[in-house]
Amino acid sequence: MAESTKVLIPETFQGGSSFDIAGQIGLIWELIKAPLIVPLLRVGVYVSLAMVLMLFVERVYMGIVIVLVKMFWKKPEKRYNYEPIQEDLGLGSSNFPMVLVQIPMFNEREVYKISIGAACGLSWPSDRLVIQVLDDSTDPTIKKMVEAECQRWARKGINIVYQIRETRGGYKAGALKEGLKRSYVKHCEYVAIMDADFRPEPDFLRRAIPFLVQNPEIALVQARWRFAKDDTPLMKVVYRIYKRWTVMEVMEPISFSLCRVCIIS
Repeated sequence: MAESTKVLIPETFQGGSSFDIAGQIGLIWELIKAPLIVPLLRVGVYVSLAMVLMLFVERVYMGIVIVLVKMFWKKPEKRYNYEPIQEDLGLGSSNFPMVLVQIPMFNEREVYKISIGAACGLSWPSDRLVIQVLDDSTDPTIKKMVEAECQRWARKGINIVYQIRETRGGYKAGALKEGLKRSYVKHCEYVAIMDADFRPEPDFLRRAIPFLVQNPEIALVQARWRFAKDDTPLMKVVYRIYKRWTVMEVMEPISFSLCRVCIIS
């Protein structure tokens, strides 16, 4: 005797003249909610807890490191030769070394004014400072905006140069390397590199350059950075943790044969 397979279907699925589509959708939701939606929500909760725990551990670790550094680690000003560069009425601005500030950009519509304005606001004699905006933007509108911003500052007496190139070889590192080939760069003794969204304090050069001037064995000074606002979304927090453990990402070797570097990164 042949066996017949029975399929258990709720009575509301069995059709009829009074078939209620909304009721059927509600019933389907009730059937799949427990086996499908609840596990996904549970996974989401576990992931969130793991990220919160990671953030908590990172904060505790950084707190311990900061306390130990404050207690036992000498400040850079005490570990190295350091004396602020003083203005000399007799020598004038020639007492300050020539510094090149490089700002590589690529379609930075939202932040280009921030970095250009911050660089132009650095507390350093204007005749001893060259600001080089290296624009690799592919959007013609953004290129015009960046160039117009550079021209605006140039009219105020700032020594700022807007630089473009034909290809994007090496990306931003390639732009930095290309910028060092310009003839006016050979007069610069030091190079300061800042990304398009960085906003250094006005006294950044006055605090960083003396380490290079008075310590010939130092080739690079890297400054600390932080977000302008601390109420950042979770992904920015994760990115901040990543950046703390990643000192520098090398995209292409750059030769600074004649210059020493201070980097805001």
